[in-house]
Amino acid sequence: MKKSLIALALVGAFAAPSAVQVAAAAEEASPHTITGNVTLASSYRFRGIDQTFGKPALQGGIDYSHASGFYAGNWNSNVSSGAGFPDGNLEMDFYGGYRTTFGDFGLDLGAILYYYPGSEGGVLDARADDDSVTNKEIYLGASWKFISVKYSYSMDDYFSLRGTANNAGKSTKGTSYLETNLNYDLGDGWGVNGHIGHLNAKNIRKGSYTDWKVGVTKDVSGWVFGLSYIDTNAAGSCSKGEFYCFTNSNSAEAGALDVGDKTKDAGRGIAVLSVTKSF
Repeated sequence: MKKSLIALALVGAFAAPSAVQVAAAAEEASPHTITGNVTLASSYRFRGIDQTFGKPALQGGIDYSHASGFYAGNWNSNVSSGAGFPDGNLEMDFYGGYRTTFGDFGLDLGAILYYYPGSEGGVLDARADDDSVTNKEIYLGASWKFISVKYSYSMDDYFSLRGTANNAGKSTKGTSYLETNLNYDLGDGWGVNGHIGHLNAKNIRKGSYTDWKVGVTKDVSGWVFGLSYIDTNAAGSCSKGEFYCFTNSNSAEAGALDVGDKTKDAGRGIAVLSVTKSF
């Protein structure tokens, strides 16, 4: 009996600290989470529109989230100046908001600033001011399981653009984008995704369009490889000089816009390969 009591005492002596440590670890779990990501893509499409003149893009960002639901982050990518950013070659996005869940349902409310350092917005047609190209939006999103919808609304001139044709000089504030996204996990690291969105461009002739995407992903030891097909019905005919015909470069020369000598339909259909690593 005495040996049994001693054995029990020894077991208790070693087990108690372990239990205390587990409890302490649970109590000390931080409400703060910081994550990062980096992507290499064969091309960068924003809302279906070519941002790199068909060339590869190196992208990356960092995100902070709090257990309460508040979050903030930054995301960056190289871009072509010909996509509407004279003398600019970098996109920097800054965003923040609040998200929460109710069972399988989710809600997301936030704001985002798209900023292109070094760009010369003053040479764009009927530009409101001479600062770098920017776009400021608020957004509201909702999700259910693997399906989500999001509505974005521009609080200022959409990417520093003013109206065209009969609306020349008018503000493009109020331009909006509505999208639906699907991301489904097939298991064993495989996933499929789909997207359809519509841009309602205010005061821009033939600026509104619909874009769509279908894709597949494969997670290999934390590296996510993706293949997607992206297309739009955007007016990008270069022979007709339509709005979404982009040049390979834009620059400010003596206060005027100097365009490159090559052109492409920025909304043409294209397959995009990518690899992403999160940490």
